[in-house]
Amino acid sequence: MIKDNAGIFKSWVPGWLIVFVLVFCMLHSMVLLGVYTSNITYSASFLDIEPEDLQFSLCVTYGTFLATLLVESRLFKYFPTKSYFLVIYSLASLVFVFSGYTENYILFLVLRMVEGVLMALPWLPMRQLLFTRFTSRNATIVVFSLNYAALLLASPFIMNIAVWLLDNYDWKYMVYGSAVFQLLCVGLILVTFTNNRFHRKLPLYQIDWASFVLVLVAILCGTFVFIYGEKKYWFDSGQIVAALVFCLLSMALFVMRQLWGKRPVFDFKVFSYANLRIGFLLFILFYISRATLNICHSTMLTVWNWEPARVAGVQYFNVLGNGIGMVLAGLFLMKKIPHRYIFSMGFALMAVYHLWFTFLFVPDVALADIVVPYVIQGISVGLLFVPMVLFTVSSVPSELAPYSGTTGVAGRFWGSTIGFCIMQNAQVYLMRFHVFQLNRNVLPETAQAQERISQLTANFVAKGYAQDDAYRLAIKSITAAVSKQSFLLANMEIFTVIGYVLIAVSVLLLYNRHLRMAVDIFKNKVWGS
Repeated sequence: MIKDNAGIFKSWVPGWLIVFVLVFCMLHSMVLLGVYTSNITYSASFLDIEPEDLQFSLCVTYGTFLATLLVESRLFKYFPTKSYFLVIYSLASLVFVFSGYTENYILFLVLRMVEGVLMALPWLPMRQLLFTRFTSRNATIVVFSLNYAALLLASPFIMNIAVWLLDNYDWKYMVYGSAVFQLLCVGLILVTFTNNRFHRKLPLYQIDWASFVLVLVAILCGTFVFIYGEKKYWFDSGQIVAALVFCLLSMALFVMRQLWGKRPVFDFKVFSYANLRIGFLLFILFYISRATLNICHSTMLTVWNWEPARVAGVQYFNVLGNGIGMVLAGLFLMKKIPHRYIFSMGFALMAVYHLWFTFLFVPDVALADIVVPYVIQGISVGLLFVPMVLFTVSSVPSELAPYSGTTGVAGRFWGSTIGFCIMQNAQVYLMRFHVFQLNRNVLPETAQAQERISQLTANFVAKGYAQDDAYRLAIKSITAAVSKQSFLLANMEIFTVIGYVLIAVSVLLLYNRHLRMAVDIFKNKVWGS
């Protein structure tokens, strides 16, 4: 690193403005990741694809982001700092415009991969520059809080902006707005950055592009299996089998290349540290439990029949909770409260949210009924996120810190992907089960079913429908009611199970040392070892 890194910014730029510019430009990654997934239903209908396809496109972007982190530092050290950022943000604005006029799904995926690269390239350099503005331990906590506050809080704001644009303007204006955001970043960099370098120039040679390709293939093929497995009936599909084979083969080649290569892009020694393994698993569990929030949004839209703008507005309660949780997490970290207490508290609050929401899966609720659990969910997320990042990064020696950071990103990626897969499969299986069970009680031969059908038919006849049409509408209404009730029952069971699992995790984290001692005592008594 060049010693006088303060020369990256022009002399007249005050410190507070530097921090603002860096945090603002880091939101670029969140715009790239969230603009199409902020309104999945509308985005999928525009591109004439299924919601699973749009979820896969999100994973393509995030997976490419993860793979690019392995080679990003070499590119940053080669190009001049200011030019590096200007090119990235300018390309991002062009990619947004192109994607706005793309209705071909394959081309859309290619553009999403490009967005993943453009999302990864400035993320760590911007964070490095942000770190240079602070030196103390508490300041490091503040930097991580700012960094990941942008990650957590950007998505709800993007969702609300997207819904407003879609309600008042055409779809194209959403991508235009995203492109303008990138150009604002270009303007801020032009105004505040000098032409000085942050690192000494390092030539672009001996970059392990083969490892980049191998890990990218493994990520994309593994994601394909998780996202489309249920839809394609898992291993009855040749595509799923082929994707799994390519995933395992490319991952095996990647691991061998890192273990035996001269210049590995990832050092697997990080997994020899127990705290890193724990942090990795906690990230996966955390993101799986966060995936249930999409079930709440789906319920609002399909069962409670809320408008998209209202659903988007509900996100602000979650944002409020995120803010409270991150402030509490920062205070706890500054007070040096042990991580296991913070984790236990966070997962306990997440369990409260799940168990509370179990009682809200009814045909209709008021907005006031969901405010408290939504805020609690936000507090739990804010309370867990930064401490888990710091716990994972600090669990290894400083020379391995970049690899631990990549491991944390991998945990977040696979947690969100596996979470989507679990929720999708659980909902499908449980809905089928409940539809079958409920249909046994609504057979036309039963007295209750006959009475209900007669009542509904009479209601439709009273509205002016012919007898035959009224009967068909009555049957259709009962079928819809059975489907809706099955959906709600499935959600109740999913939230109940996850709530109990999170309680168990919270207790395990809190009493981990005591449990370990109890196991050792038990082993000594039974086996004498």
